Amino acid sequence: MTINEMKNEQFPAFSIDEWKEAAEKNLKGKLLDSLSRCTYENIKLKPLYSAEDEVDWETSQFPGFPDYRRGIYSLGYNQSEWYVAQTIQYKNIDELKTSLSSSLDKGQTSISFEVQTDTAGRLKEIIGNIYEKNPFSVNAKLFQYVFIEALLDIAGDSAEKITGFTGMDPIAVLAEQGTLPIKISELYDQWAELIKKADQNMPHLKTILVDTTPYHNGGASAVQELAAGLSAAVFHIQELLDRKLSLEKILYKIVFKFSIGANFFMEIAKLRAARMIWNKITEAYGALPENRKMIIAAETSKFTKTAYDPYVNLLRSGNEAFAAVLGGIQYLHVSPYNEPENNFSSFSDRIARNTQLILKEEAHLNKTVDPAGGSWYVEHLTNELAEKSWELFLQIEDHGGIFEALKSGWLQQQISEIREKRQMDVYTRKQSIIGTNIYANLDDKPLQLPEEPENVSATDIKETVEPIPQIRLSEPFEKLRRRSEQLADQLGRKPAIGLICLGALKQHKARADFITGFIAPGGIEGKQSGEINSTEQAFSFIKETGFEHYCLCGSNEQYAETGMELVREIKKLFPSIKLFLACLPDVGGEKDWRSSGIDEFIHVKSNCYKVVSGILEEMEARMHEE
Repeated sequence: MTINEMKNEQFPAFSIDEWKEAAEKNLKGKLLDSLSRCTYENIKLKPLYSAEDEVDWETSQFPGFPDYRRGIYSLGYNQSEWYVAQTIQYKNIDELKTSLSSSLDKGQTSISFEVQTDTAGRLKEIIGNIYEKNPFSVNAKLFQYVFIEALLDIAGDSAEKITGFTGMDPIAVLAEQGTLPIKISELYDQWAELIKKADQNMPHLKTILVDTTPYHNGGASAVQELAAGLSAAVFHIQELLDRKLSLEKILYKIVFKFSIGANFFMEIAKLRAARMIWNKITEAYGALPENRKMIIAAETSKFTKTAYDPYVNLLRSGNEAFAAVLGGIQYLHVSPYNEPENNFSSFSDRIARNTQLILKEEAHLNKTVDPAGGSWYVEHLTNELAEKSWELFLQIEDHGGIFEALKSGWLQQQISEIREKRQMDVYTRKQSIIGTNIYANLDDKPLQLPEEPENVSATDIKETVEPIPQIRLSEPFEKLRRRSEQLADQLGRKPAIGLICLGALKQHKARADFITGFIAPGGIEGKQSGEINSTEQAFSFIKETGFEHYCLCGSNEQYAETGMELVREIKKLFPSIKLFLACLPDVGGEKDWRSSGIDEFIHVKSNCYKVVSGILEEMEARMHEE
């Protein structure tokens, strides 16, 4: 074949049905649809997407134009890069000054830090005149009033140079903390005046925040995050319109804040869908296209981070930051790997900041324009999210809006249902958390978690709702690990159960390894016996180890031949020990095994948290008896 002939060669074209047929052959008779799964958003994810999945949405083909799913700038990050907005944590003002200066010298491009009680009083000392070159990225919360006043004092004639945002979302504060120190109507009265004053002196500073992170960190689905956030935005608009702010001014001042979770494509679609719905809402208000653009500040999720095996948090944050950038954002905070202990270091800060710089300078994502655009999967997911979020948004409005939905507890209940589903999936290991509920390292040293903050005193409360619990998904297993560490201090060794390994290595290894990995998330060690081929060998292993819990590990054939008789003999000689069996028997088999002496069964469908917690509870009870 000549070169010219090769150039004219083409690959054969296959229809979607032929692809499906080929896939189903490899599935050995199963339908391709068996690979589909349903998300927490009640969206069915298919194994294959094609042009057939295009829907009748009015999809904009160009970034920078309504419906803005493809971004708010026509040239994407080529036109305006996202700001590196690492939120600086600090113990004192001197530490903040040093960290902020160092960060800005090493790639940070936005002024971002936690506002504390004494921050405003020393703001001039902290920021000097760096605000003239770098925008703010500050969620000031209820400190916004004093923070804005301090900014006005120090800026003077250069106040017009202040850009970025120093925002507050009173609804998010209420949802997270469950309280406000002032009635909501009075708060909006004061807030409206503050926004007007800030605009008169600092016209380029945005002061209205729509913060969806309390919903995300409470376990909400992407649909719930979007619906709650957009409902809060509408509440802000209505309240501020009633207080004589113009629609144009309100929309210009709004910034949305999102947490970015672990579901990579869902998070990309979440940001794209958010812009779509916001365009629809603001269009209904009569806003011009330029005023319908959504400014997004994103942060990697606190909800997904772990205290054990914390270096895995580097990978989690990298994945989440990548999704945020592909989704199209204007500000980004990447959480340091040791964020759960709230005690950062220069090392962890640098790694987090460099994660963004790698995405910019090495992956060249700052030269892209909506790289996810046109993907049938991402576009379909974006449309699905937008539809379902719009439906829930309307439900919230039917309940009287976000404030009334929180006051009644309806929204908290909706989020609680999803949080419980997520937690159960972690308990049963349907959802993996590497280093926590799977592949746990028993020798791992955890981060030192801070103590829970004190509750607000009753005299400081004027508005109350049921708060949305702010959690990390790994916390229940981390509590198990701490319990096992306390037991280890008392025992002088790690808590352990004995694994009675039946027959040759190839006969018991798979189940013995499974059980070892199954109990490790609770800090429990699996002590494997040698090859057990007789009752006497099993007795000897039990006498040598002296544990309270043992698990039989072997093949189904061994279980059928000698398993039940061995269990009876063990229970006869050691009636106080608890025996597990590594398998999932059928209904009839379970009854027979239990009658022979097996107490519980451990298998891939077992609730890992429940089983391991039960073992620790029995060990703790035995220690108290002694």
